[in-house]
Amino acid sequence: MLTILQSGFHYSATEGYGYGSSYSFAIILMVVVTLVGAIVQMRLSAVTRRYSEKPSPRGITGREIAEKMLHDHGIYNVAVTHVKGHLTDHFNPTTMTVNLSDDVYNSATITALAVAAHECGHAVQHATGYGPIRMRSQLVPIVNFSSKVAGWVILAGVAMMSFTNSAALCWVGIALVAISALFALVTLPVEYNASERAVAWLESSGTLGDESLDGAHEALRWAARTYLVAALSAIVTILYYIVLIKSRR
Repeated sequence: MLTILQSGFHYSATEGYGYGSSYSFAIILMVVVTLVGAIVQMRLSAVTRRYSEKPSPRGITGREIAEKMLHDHGIYNVAVTHVKGHLTDHFNPTTMTVNLSDDVYNSATITALAVAAHECGHAVQHATGYGPIRMRSQLVPIVNFSSKVAGWVILAGVAMMSFTNSAALCWVGIALVAISALFALVTLPVEYNASERAVAWLESSGTLGDESLDGAHEALRWAARTYLVAALSAIVTILYYIVLIKSRR
């Protein structure tokens, strides 16, 4: 990898200055990750749509399953609330609420139960002091700032290189991008663990039968893979910026 990065820019007597193999490699990686992300997203949409058409046992809704899972884990200080929108489901540790979207809150489908249980998995993580979710919560304000300014800092750094030949500001920008990458990596165990907790409880509580449980597990697996793609994308973005900066020096 170091050799690839070092070959980022070359000079040819016949062609002049140009980008080398490392730039092409970075672009190829970005294209591959983008395609993989599109495939994962399409597969997730297909799976969730399929299980959104399968009714839950006894007509249990997302709200009801969330409340039951929280209570079964001895959690009574987290409220289950309704939020508008599509795919807006989330656990908010600040307000201590599990927020379920239009498609989940009053919906009695396998997909709704899987999503509701997953969000409650985050509430259980918070209640038990699960390390990665605590780290992610601490990173949120930092990431909110770094993600807004990183691109501008790199752009200013590239402009400065034209006058000073110093890439210091560019590397500051890359460090800010790296914070987002760290956040994406920390998010991976948080999301996978929440899904594991959800599936384990859905099985142990007898809420879902084998076929329905398999469906919930499949939907959550594909949802978790979107976070894996996001982490890969963040790493590839860092590589791209490194190659771009080295090629301009």
